[in-house]
Amino acid sequence: MAELVKVALDAMGGDNAPAEIVKGAVDALNENDRLKVYAVGDETAIQTELSKYTYDASRLEIIHTTEVIETAEPPVMAIRKKKDSSIVKAMTMVKNKECDAFVSAGSSGAILVGGQVIVGRIKGVERPPLAPLIPTKTGVSLLVDCGANVDARPSFLVQFAKMGTIYMENVLGIQNPTVAIVNIGAEEEKGNALVKETFPLLKSCPDINFIGSIEAREIPAGGADIVVCDAFVGNVILKLYEGVGATLISKVKEGMMTSLRSKIGALLVKPALKQTLKSFDASEYGGAPLLGLNGLVVKTHGSSKAQEIKNTLIQCVTFKEQNINEKIKQVISKEEN
Repeated sequence: MAELVKVALDAMGGDNAPAEIVKGAVDALNENDRLKVYAVGDETAIQTELSKYTYDASRLEIIHTTEVIETAEPPVMAIRKKKDSSIVKAMTMVKNKECDAFVSAGSSGAILVGGQVIVGRIKGVERPPLAPLIPTKTGVSLLVDCGANVDARPSFLVQFAKMGTIYMENVLGIQNPTVAIVNIGAEEEKGNALVKETFPLLKSCPDINFIGSIEAREIPAGGADIVVCDAFVGNVILKLYEGVGATLISKVKEGMMTSLRSKIGALLVKPALKQTLKSFDASEYGGAPLLGLNGLVVKTHGSSKAQEIKNTLIQCVTFKEQNINEKIKQVISKEEN
């Protein structure tokens, strides 16, 4: 039997911890037999939730901690002072190679700082980006960066494109994925200073399939497999995406309840509509990996429920089994030589 993929799960992070986090862990274990979860956090609280479910107890272990890093805390100070927090303890397990991956719905700042300070960057990686999969008309696209590097340099974005290409080829099986840079027009001379400097570097990069600029309206249509930008732009895109999606779903549901005729129509289209809306639900695609670290670190939404936690844990199995980190190391080391 193949060796289990070990994931350190921050059971105390997020708006719905520990209940939804633990439920997601149990669901993942019941769905994927290649996974082992270390639930890190308050043992009593975790055990209380686990007592509600049936699962393979040999593949879930509780690691007790006494502290929790709250969302509002200054991340650098929190990582330094709260050594017995669920985030620090779980990340240390990845650093020490006791676990292959770390998953958390907790403080974004603490996860970004901890990822670099505790787990550490792969040699040659300038900055690790957060890279979520976002739903599109044709499937999914990788948005990189969506929150880690607000002030980026052109060389950062080139590495984002290279690491994103490795991720899409190996995790999603998309061969020679297309790469585009977010811009305010299709013309090469358009954009701010960062885009103008980065464009020719991406164009001349042999490791990626660069197709030029992409405007925001082209992203939901699946205009590129990998969408590259700095974290300020990426975070705005992601939040607007989520907000518009939630609003449209709400308005569709509201419209279907306006009259007897619309209610009858809603019953007829419900199965097809449910499947369509599911494909545009971000929780179906797991969390956002912080690419370029010495171990896998994945951030999920603060509001994550069991479904997103489950999918993120299963996502970690694919990441590990496809040796994504080793492949990133190979590409970055080639770049340095």
